[in-house]
Amino acid sequence: MTVSTADGAGEGDPGNRRSSSVPASPEVGPTPEPPPFVSRPAGGGYRGLPPTTKLAIAVAEAVVAFGLRGWTGPMVVLALVGATAWVTGTGRRLVPFVLATIPLVASIALVDAFLYPGARDPILVLGPLSPTWTGLAAGLQATLRVVAFALSVAVFSLTTTTHDLLSDLEGRGVHRRVVFVIGAAVSMVPRMVERAGEIVEAQRARGLDTEGSLWRRARGVLPLAGPMITGALVEVEERTMALEARAFSAPGRRTALRPLADRPGTTLLRWGALAGALVAVAAQGAGWLRLP
Repeated sequence: MTVSTADGAGEGDPGNRRSSSVPASPEVGPTPEPPPFVSRPAGGGYRGLPPTTKLAIAVAEAVVAFGLRGWTGPMVVLALVGATAWVTGTGRRLVPFVLATIPLVASIALVDAFLYPGARDPILVLGPLSPTWTGLAAGLQATLRVVAFALSVAVFSLTTTTHDLLSDLEGRGVHRRVVFVIGAAVSMVPRMVERAGEIVEAQRARGLDTEGSLWRRARGVLPLAGPMITGALVEVEERTMALEARAFSAPGRRTALRPLADRPGTTLLRWGALAGALVAVAAQGAGWLRLP
């Protein structure tokens, strides 16, 4: 008979011995990267500004474009937007935004050119209607204002994520309900476009013809509208339940995962841009500032 050792295993029976070796630790893989709403991508210059500062600059550019009379306001804004797009590398991505404004600016230019009230300098006579030089100038100025405003908003949206904007607004004391409404409005259009594409693909898979003549396309609108409205209502209900489950209405201020602090000079830049735009508009309105 063998004598058992202190660990309970028989010395003479190798099969009953307890293994003293330490089990190998599992291999540790690479550390997963945090999601984009936790880690902010590095950026400098205009991209590195806080979202509220970039929003203030976009608002100031809109005030200058629409508030200053004449050609100076929209031309200055277009120059600033062009320089910002070149620095941030978003010039090519602005092309779809420019193309999207073509129907609107063309209609504005034509209406002003032919129907500008009080204009008495016709370019040529085309029956009962005749374009005028005054109307054409006013139409070109109006189109420049629209394009300047659209491109300033486009540069802001291309260089600022929705997560950063909402987090920065809430961190500066904006009520969470207001932040939620802004976030829902910003994300509504892309989500509706995505949902429409999904519904159209599902309908095509089930044999619905949504291509071809204008009548066929119009006939596919009704099957598209019903699921979109129903899906939007269901999504609102699901989002509301998810927010309540995450204590959205709970009192107190929430802690941000990634606070966006101001860099030196950004506060002055933010308020200076807004104040400068308002002062320029007020000075021109009072007759102190004369611009072409």
